[in-house]
Amino acid sequence: MTKTEGRTASAAVKDILLSNPDGLREVIRTVMQEVLEAEMDEALGAAKGERTPERLGYRSGHYGRTLITRVGKLELRVPQDRSGHFSTELFERYQRSERALVATLAEMYVQGVSTRKVKAITEELCGHAFSASSISAINKRLDESLKAFAERSLQEPFAYLVLDARYEKVREAGVVMSQAVLIAVGIDWDGRRQILSVEMAGRESRCAWKDFLVRLKGRGLKGVELVVSDDHAGLVAAIGEVIPEAAWQRCYVHFLRNALDHLPRKHGDDCLQELRWLYDRRDLDEAKADLAAWLGKWSVRYPRLTSWVEETIEQTLTFFRLPRQHHKHLKSTNMLERLNEEIRRRTYVVRIFPNTESCLRLVRALAVETHENWMEANRYINMDDLREHKKLALRQAA
Repeated sequence: MTKTEGRTASAAVKDILLSNPDGLREVIRTVMQEVLEAEMDEALGAAKGERTPERLGYRSGHYGRTLITRVGKLELRVPQDRSGHFSTELFERYQRSERALVATLAEMYVQGVSTRKVKAITEELCGHAFSASSISAINKRLDESLKAFAERSLQEPFAYLVLDARYEKVREAGVVMSQAVLIAVGIDWDGRRQILSVEMAGRESRCAWKDFLVRLKGRGLKGVELVVSDDHAGLVAAIGEVIPEAAWQRCYVHFLRNALDHLPRKHGDDCLQELRWLYDRRDLDEAKADLAAWLGKWSVRYPRLTSWVEETIEQTLTFFRLPRQHHKHLKSTNMLERLNEEIRRRTYVVRIFPNTESCLRLVRALAVETHENWMEANRYINMDDLREHKKLALRQAA
């Protein structure tokens, strides 16, 4: 290895381990250890040494367990109880996406489409090199669990559906191209978010989105009252075909970004900022009053923008039909931003996936991890607000 190659590999590893790998590793190890101890406290109904009539058992020491992460190996002490009933899902849940990331990097090296940098990263992460057979075994275990998640039946209705797509670079037949990752998130009547589907498509077309939504309905998707997405023509057409009963909300954040295309390069910020304020109004009447004032103020200076806004803004105001408490959550696709950021953070390491399967594997693993966290968290929104809102609308209609 030349000095230049050595520096490149070293820099790549440092990107993963950040500036202080030992310090970061110790912080993560400490947090993991505390999680394990807290899980044992919860399982026993009492903290270590605590005397309480609710206690369900007693501790019985620890055993060692190594957890492989992107910051290296963590040596942890897993608590045991005397009856041997205590178990933790921490390792499986944490390592699912880690295994997907490591398997992808290693697969790149095994297939001969990577560089010494990839080999250096995988060996730094895991402490050993990978063979084709070991990668196959890792992927088989991952794919079985991810397939079950991807094909699960959707038993309950979902009032809200949020759709978005992002692009990843994938090597197919020796050619690097961008492929779309299609993502659907639903909000059930308990007010919890669920990741319903993550699939790959060659491009974000009407046909791809229609197939995506048809498969969702085939798994049981029902009861959708509002769909939130950007205004991709193929996506909007597919929503109208497959879920015609649902109202459509065009993401206002994407709308404001699109507005830049109708402004000269040199423009003031006040115009778009005032347009942005429309989406904070209490109801549709207030928003339309402010819109009329905005059009009157800026139509002379920016006639191209104001004409475009007047023709298209109605698509972004559908959320005013919802309870006011739901506005901030359903006027954009921003609820997917954290998931997209996590996907971006992991896929940045890979840059170019060796094939479509490895890309889908990693993104789905991250989706499962996020889905489980969402299901354990407090409800995202209070769906009682929607129930009361619908009752009020029925009374007014009568």
